[in-house]
Amino acid sequence: MLLTDHILFLDGEAIVIDKPAGLPVDAPRDGSLSLENHLDSLKFGFKRWPLAVHRLDRDTSGCLLLARNPKAHGRFTQAFEAREVEKAYLAIVDGIVAGTSGTIDLPLAKVSTAEDGWRMVGDADGSRRGKPSISHWEKLGEADGRSLLRFRPETGRTHQLRVHALEGLGFPLVGDPVYGTGGARDRTMLHAERLVVTRGAKPPIVAEAPFPERFVALGFVAPEGAEPTRG
Repeated sequence: MLLTDHILFLDGEAIVIDKPAGLPVDAPRDGSLSLENHLDSLKFGFKRWPLAVHRLDRDTSGCLLLARNPKAHGRFTQAFEAREVEKAYLAIVDGIVAGTSGTIDLPLAKVSTAEDGWRMVGDADGSRRGKPSISHWEKLGEADGRSLLRFRPETGRTHQLRVHALEGLGFPLVGDPVYGTGGARDRTMLHAERLVVTRGAKPPIVAEAPFPERFVALGFVAPEGAEPTRG
């Protein structure tokens, strides 16, 4: 696999790649391959390795922003923290969602047990001191008892869309091994479709990842108006 074939945007301070599903951003404890093993091929003439600005789960494919120098990394990180980044995700949920669109406003808290490890849960009553979490959604299609959704998260909490799908809409993401019925060989059906980062006087970073073949395999087609970018 060559990540140089997955470039969606490239200029002097930023790279956006279409991260393949199954590739972790951080090095796993078992020593298997991660994004770090590919960074040398993404220098494009620079001496430094690019640095990931944010995280996508191992199974999540799509737009991942890398900064090509420390100053850019700092600015992009601040943009994410200030919610100045436009993000859109595609997801397949295991059921037919009622309605066509809506907003999920459900704080999320982290819980942990010795038996099951950690996970995120909804905290509607505030008893767990959950952090505010807001996701907007629209339904794009249905196939074989499943729904294709587009999420536009306002916040960027860990596992936000996975928990909002389950607790806010009543259905887990297809293939999700933690919040759904997915097994070890399944891939959670979540794709970072679009990323826009404003940069003041500079043109914004705009990237859109192609519709995943794994979504096509489940009977869905790319939504109208999706125009994948290639840097």
